[in-house]
Amino acid sequence: MNRLLLLSLALAAPAFAASVPESPSEVRPLLIGAAAPDASLRGLDGKAVTLKKRLAGKPTVLVFYRGGWCPYCNLHLKELKDIQKDLEALGYQTLAVTPDRPSELRKTLDKHALPYTLLSDSKMDAARAFGLAFRVDDKTIKKYEGYGIDLEKSSGEKHHWLPVPGLFIVDKSGVITFVYANPDYKIRLRGPVVLSAAKAALKP
Repeated sequence: MNRLLLLSLALAAPAFAASVPESPSEVRPLLIGAAAPDASLRGLDGKAVTLKKRLAGKPTVLVFYRGGWCPYCNLHLKELKDIQKDLEALGYQTLAVTPDRPSELRKTLDKHALPYTLLSDSKMDAARAFGLAFRVDDKTIKKYEGYGIDLEKSSGEKHHWLPVPGLFIVDKSGVITFVYANPDYKIRLRGPVVLSAAKAALKP
């Protein structure tokens, strides 16, 4: 666990939402101890919801993932599903945030029977505020298109931004108590590690 915390601190620095980095290695996630910023998101029904309202008064495992088109994201979402009952027993809620538009959220939710909340961050307000957003270069866009992945169709936006996959634990007062983000999208926290971090975050 200490190694993960050190990694999160090494990757973290104050986020500047006004500019979006040109590569995942340049992102600067928010630090442990920072207040979780507010952002405008959308639910499955397409209606606007504020992150602040969703976080209020409850410890939260807040996950940022690239989209339902990403196999590594889907594996991670399913791992979180496997520990959901344990997280709920500890008093946590789980929120998963993605650039996918609401209609894509429904597909992911139904495909994997996920028991937690998915939220659309199509305009990347939350990802930018948390310091995870980066611009996908043209070469990668072309490569994705060759795989049948259309970022504009998935998000409904033309910005070509994605989040570095990240996981934040936020306490009931809205303060970040754990951060993990890795520019290598293939490397995710395993479910048991997330659960251990959630337990540790509750200790005084």
